[in-house]
Amino acid sequence: MRRVIIAITAALMVLTMAVPVLAAPGNSPVGFGELFYDDDVVRTVVPPAAAPQAGRDDFYAVMGGAEGQRGIAAVAPGDSNYHGGKWAFHSVTWNVAPRLLTSAEAVLAAEGAGEVTITRLPENDFKCPIQPGPRR
Repeated sequence: MRRVIIAITAALMVLTMAVPVLAAPGNSPVGFGELFYDDDVVRTVVPPAAAPQAGRDDFYAVMGGAEGQRGIAAVAPGDSNYHGGKWAFHSVTWNVAPRLLTSAEAVLAAEGAGEVTITRLPENDFKCPIQPGPRR
């Protein structure tokens, strides 16, 4: 039951942070949103029919995070290991009072300190490319 709740919550977070526009299949428009990457806010593009993908790039969805929390991308265009936004979905849950996390390094440091638990959920993998450059 807990896994189902996490999966549903994670899916809702992905939808709300990427802000896709929902439409009938075949007529799905492109959606847009924002994520954190290396302490910056970057823009995303949600392609039509963004069906689950075999994730290669780490993506962290912080459950119950601090105000202003967004999803966190571990890589972006320009990184040698960026694969076009084929995200390997990780749920991040707090073991202590939440604070804002804005980079993969901060997520991993919080895990190392025992502040968060990271759970890999491959059934939530998705595709959502990042547009080059931070939002300004």
